Amino acid sequence: MTYSYDDQNIFARILRGEIPNKTVMETEHTLAFHDIRPHAPQHVLVIPKGPYVNYDHFSATASAEEIVDFHRTAAAVCALLGVSPGKGGAGYRAIANSGPDSNQEVPHYHLHILGGRNLGALLPH
Repeated sequence: MTYSYDDQNIFARILRGEIPNKTVMETEHTLAFHDIRPHAPQHVLVIPKGPYVNYDHFSATASAEEIVDFHRTAAAVCALLGVSPGKGGAGYRAIANSGPDSNQEVPHYHLHILGGRNLGALLPH
């Protein structure tokens, strides 16, 4: 499958410094920042710095270093936010939307980390 990356999407512009953000953590391959429209008391977006459209694109084509850095950064963000159950938190939800059926709004792979309250059922039964 071929993925077409739009380098004018809002996250690409944030990565280039054209749009400000409230950075939570930054590494060589990953940026984590507060969502501008939070859906929970803690709502952070974790994005790779590379041009990846969605989860399967990232997982299939990113380097091992990028993949490890991304996931370790996401884990560190959960601990920093105090939502990680393994570190005294009450839990969190990690969501990655991919494509139109999921209502992916920005065509740059991103992981939502949400926590700070009971989030209820993910989908109606």
